[in-house]
Amino acid sequence: MVLYIALALADHSLILRTPSLVDVDSLAVIVALLTVSRGIELSGAFSRIAPRILKVAGGSPARLVALVALATALSSAVIMNDTAMFIFIPLVVMISRLTGMDRAKAVAVTAIAANVGSSLTPIGNPQNIIVWRRYGLTPHEFVAGIAPYVLTWLALLMVLVLAVYREAGKVTVPPMPRVKVKRALLATSTALLVLDVVLVQAGQPLIGLAVTLTVLTLIGREAVLSLDVPLILIFTLIFIDFREVSALIAKAGVLNAACFNSVITVLVAALLSQAVSNVPATVMLASANPSPPWLPLAVGVNVGGTGIVIGSLANLIAVRIAGIRLRDFHKYSIPFFLTSLITSALMTYVLL
Repeated sequence: MVLYIALALADHSLILRTPSLVDVDSLAVIVALLTVSRGIELSGAFSRIAPRILKVAGGSPARLVALVALATALSSAVIMNDTAMFIFIPLVVMISRLTGMDRAKAVAVTAIAANVGSSLTPIGNPQNIIVWRRYGLTPHEFVAGIAPYVLTWLALLMVLVLAVYREAGKVTVPPMPRVKVKRALLATSTALLVLDVVLVQAGQPLIGLAVTLTVLTLIGREAVLSLDVPLILIFTLIFIDFREVSALIAKAGVLNAACFNSVITVLVAALLSQAVSNVPATVMLASANPSPPWLPLAVGVNVGGTGIVIGSLANLIAVRIAGIRLRDFHKYSIPFFLTSLITSALMTYVLL
């Protein structure tokens, strides 16, 4: 992998000339962000921040999780849901360790919040970027169209938080020794996070990965050495290039039923996301002839990301980093998905 990156940087056209079944650019983004988030975690920053968040929440688990969920949702609309997971999931894990709270419950809510918040903007997640560019929308058109759905999903998420924490008692933080933050590692990792996001927007993710690995090898080698290799292998499978498959399906007209009306588009997009993840589902449906309306498609694939773990890459990142069981995650994500899907279908029927 490192050799391939070096060759690509030496001759960027190599990527264009070399056929590949894997979306190398997307994989490079994830590896870079995974390394950066590990650097931030190892700096000790989360050990200092977690007690302060608990103090603001006043010991209330519901208020605490709601604050983290809202912060995650707002961040995801700007820095993408996958990136937000690398930042907030380690924080949630640290808070759970300090308080003894149910880690799986907090992680599931945080992942749902990332998927919901990222739905608001055309740059919030990969499927939104596809829809935004494919249909030639302005950012204002996209946000104005999907905002009622996102606000509804956020309201449902707050109801979920109140429901699952309604009987939880107050939490307290045991006395802790003052943690010394590795400022150089924290500052470097944060700067690399910003740089990686900028380079992704500029279409240069391989350069971002090369810079990230080089700099952290010099300043925070432990972040590079502790990379989660099995997680990277999972991402490699997720980023298999679906364009050829999408073209064949579109040509066969298999997905044309999704264009029958807006409600069917929402349902098909959401359910297809449960089978192949929401990004491939977006590509497949957007490639249909004729293409379905953009708003029902965006609603369907975004609500589809809140269901089973494969529905969204953000879910996979959250589960892997937190080390929780799939059934514990699905205990909260699937009820939210079903409720949101029914609500979204009804809203689409009324509004569109």
